[in-house]
Amino acid sequence: MTVTALLKKENLMPLLMQLCQQQRLVAPVKNNYGDTLFSVIDDPTAVEIDLINQPQNSIKSFLFPQTETLSHYRLDHNDETGRSGYQFHATLPQVLPTVYFGVRSCDMNAVLYLDKIFNPKAGADPYYQQRRKNATYITLACQSPEANCFCDKTQTGPFMQNGFDLQLTDIGSHYHVTTAQNDCPNGHDFLSQFSISFCSSSAADDTMMQQVNTKAQALLNLAVDVERCVTLLNDSPLPETLLQQLAVRCQGCAGCAFVCPTCSCFTISDQKLSDQHGERVRRWDACTFTGFTKMAGNHNPVDGESQRMTKRFLHKLQHDVALYDQVSCVGCGRCVDMCFGGVDIVRFINGVCAADDEGSTAETVGEGSLGDE
Repeated sequence: MTVTALLKKENLMPLLMQLCQQQRLVAPVKNNYGDTLFSVIDDPTAVEIDLINQPQNSIKSFLFPQTETLSHYRLDHNDETGRSGYQFHATLPQVLPTVYFGVRSCDMNAVLYLDKIFNPKAGADPYYQQRRKNATYITLACQSPEANCFCDKTQTGPFMQNGFDLQLTDIGSHYHVTTAQNDCPNGHDFLSQFSISFCSSSAADDTMMQQVNTKAQALLNLAVDVERCVTLLNDSPLPETLLQQLAVRCQGCAGCAFVCPTCSCFTISDQKLSDQHGERVRRWDACTFTGFTKMAGNHNPVDGESQRMTKRFLHKLQHDVALYDQVSCVGCGRCVDMCFGGVDIVRFINGVCAADDEGSTAETVGEGSLGDE
């Protein structure tokens, strides 16, 4: 059952201060360089919490760290057999109860996607699961989408119905607070625990919240037809000219993958700390790296920038549709902002659609010719 309430804006800071005293708080903070980043907050009064601009990172790195130790190993000698062997000991993270505050709909939907990756029926990833549970997710209905956002085209924003604990919508002097439509005990418990911070909402408040959401939808006007592209990828061959044009612009830096809230590729390596012991470490990886698919003997089945680019885009727009009945792009626009070569998923989608319109290859994508930029 959905429950609604109001949070006066002057009550927000006292609420956050109370949260910091009881739990770990992660929220979007504007740093000294003007960048907004999700950060752990010890004192809300000492930082500038930014609920206007989209954070440049997502909360993915808090649930799936860029680098983490999976286990420690030691080389032990058995005196009875005279042999030596390795002993491994898993290192599960010790995570404090956490409140993720100010998470936009696209990023929360990205977490729901990561749940499918790290919690498959075959067995959950204990490291991800340890961080994912015992947390409260307070999302923020997005009222001012960035220029490159297209969450409406991926059905992941600008607001949500389910999958969060509490959702805040700015309606002026108050935040309209909503619990999810599905079973959401954390949201109800949060409202009860901090009831002094909230007051009842009226039908007029609910109507105002709906109006705010409608206005936000109207601001999402980036021209990108995700649904059509998905259909074309299943029914038509890829436009080779488009792939070649994009490939020459890609620097292979993987910035797109590292800012993406859904990219989850990783590599595992053993780090020797001494002659007797070491640790097994998991690190983010990316399918656009040359070495991502390199095998023993220096063989690489996915060799060439256009092949790696194809692998990335088809993963998001075709393979995951077949596996999970959804694209694994949430339309946050971060990869569009990040890529200085202009090799982003919007350009690819529009290029595929343009190639179909022309009946051959896409010579132009977006506003200008790829060859002329």
